[in-house]
Amino acid sequence: MIPVRPSKIIGIGRNYVAHAQELGNPMPAVPIIFFKPPTALIGSGDTIRLPGVSRRVEFEAEIGVVIGRRLRDADADEAERAIAGYTCVNDVTCRDLQHVDGQWGRAKGFDTFCPVGPRVAEGLAWRDLHLVCRVNGTERQRARATDMYFPIPELVSFLSGVM
Repeated sequence: MIPVRPSKIIGIGRNYVAHAQELGNPMPAVPIIFFKPPTALIGSGDTIRLPGVSRRVEFEAEIGVVIGRRLRDADADEAERAIAGYTCVNDVTCRDLQHVDGQWGRAKGFDTFCPVGPRVAEGLAWRDLHLVCRVNGTERQRARATDMYFPIPELVSFLSGVM
């Protein structure tokens, strides 16, 4: 069970160079923002409900950034100081709907499509973060925060200028 319901769940698309290349996508000039509704949020190990309208539901392991205070037009240094911690996120995506719709709202926004946790890790340096995704014990994805096209503090800074 999730103990808190955030006001916003913001995702960044095409921020890992290798993943963008895997999908045949160019790197964007500015971060691509998408949203997941709070109803997408579930705990680690909770059941993901698969929608009947999709035949290609995929995982995307992500680094979740938990912001500890309000920011407005922050520079990257201030943005980094506002980070309360990091958590694991599964950005569940209906890949077929993403291609059909031409935008990502429906493909990524189904209820239960944002498992997180099981905990928030505090006091970590973003440059040291890495993630590994295993499906039924088989490694399927591996990345480091330093593999990101836009670094985490720059993303938080960018978003603070929008919302």
